[in-house]
Amino acid sequence: MLVSNYVVKKRLIIAVLLFCVVMSLLTFAQNTKPNVRISCPLPPSHPLKIVRPIYPELARQAHIEGRVSLNCLIRTDGTVDKIEVKRGHPLLIQAATDAVSKWKFKPTVLNGKAVEMETVVNIDFRLPKNHSEAKPSA
Repeated sequence: MLVSNYVVKKRLIIAVLLFCVVMSLLTFAQNTKPNVRISCPLPPSHPLKIVRPIYPELARQAHIEGRVSLNCLIRTDGTVDKIEVKRGHPLLIQAATDAVSKWKFKPTVLNGKAVEMETVVNIDFRLPKNHSEAKPSA
């Protein structure tokens, strides 16, 4: 039985195309992670453990006060995963992020399952009137 070159080439091209489609589908299935973002309002997360920041000595000496706002991603276990600085004085940012990274939140539960959640934490640094002792507040 004789098979023409045309038929062999056609079958080979079809097989290669089919293989490419199957491989791309498998790669796509492996790279997709079940990542759901909820954009409806959830109840606010409540901190269970708050670590107060230490007022930076250089900021104290320069009489720098202000608010540091941090975007935090809270894991399903209530620990802080990622911290992004929204705004704040550069001399106060490190103290605020160091403290908030040690916070623990009550996990947010949705449909009976703990979910990750984003929240904003504001840390206010205020010098006392006599400047002898500085107290940051969370």
